[in-house]
Amino acid sequence: MSPSAIATPSVSQPRRWDAVPASEVSRRTFNPIRDVLSRPVQPLSTPKSTKEIISLSIGDPTVFGNFKTHPVVVKAVEEAIRSYAFNGYPPSVGVPQAREAIAKKYSHPQAPLTADDVVMASGCSGAVEMAISVLCNEGQNILLPRPGFCLYNTVAGSRNVETRLYNLLAEKNWEADIDHMESLIDQNTAAILINNPSNPCGSNFTKAHLKAILDLCERHKIPLISDEIYADMVFSGQVFTSTATLTSTVPILTLSGLAKQWLVPGWRIGWILINDRNNVFENVRRGLFALSTLINGP
Repeated sequence: MSPSAIATPSVSQPRRWDAVPASEVSRRTFNPIRDVLSRPVQPLSTPKSTKEIISLSIGDPTVFGNFKTHPVVVKAVEEAIRSYAFNGYPPSVGVPQAREAIAKKYSHPQAPLTADDVVMASGCSGAVEMAISVLCNEGQNILLPRPGFCLYNTVAGSRNVETRLYNLLAEKNWEADIDHMESLIDQNTAAILINNPSNPCGSNFTKAHLKAILDLCERHKIPLISDEIYADMVFSGQVFTSTATLTSTVPILTLSGLAKQWLVPGWRIGWILINDRNNVFENVRRGLFALSTLINGP
């Protein structure tokens, strides 16, 4: 071999302690609610005002102490602690007793569930993160409500998933604009997400409206993420309907948790219900189990 054929090592510049770059994922991650909460509270602009500032920026039912966690819940936690049976690492998908209890609570004749259909998460926010992560690849898009909970955009954006916002119609009690929703769909649409009852709109979709959304998913063969953390918390005279009970064909990841109904958002107990009557979520199910191994959150 001639000397000219021998590769010459490239000379690189020595590293310096100028500024260590943050990752692209971290730079794309921005949660507006947490950003607002992290800022110091500013006084009211009117100097003579003595009014107390009431924070409406986060849905935490414990802040003002108007309602207390029910004694049944406190007793259950006390008994669990005193049993010494739950101090070790749990299965990554959640403690079997918890998954069984959730499956029993939310199973419906039209949407049957077993413990194998339940994946525990670190609060409903963790369930949102896992659901979007398992259904959406980088470069795909997901349809999200506008107005809507800002965490959806935060999670999708951090993963370089395009967010397409469908309108909610104020004049129709904040129902989704189905025509607008359909206009946003293309071959790269990985999922549609709905939040019902809605944060921040407070609306509760009728069965007819939920069926219209499901018909859209069926026509385009797009899976649905249904965030139902406020399930059953509706105004008097209304009845909440879980989306999964209205279809036998559309695969749905239903998200919920203890935070709102049981007044314990700090406990970080959430879950995903895998509603899949036709086994089209087989790979998604495996994906969720794989994602659950990243942390033993719950």
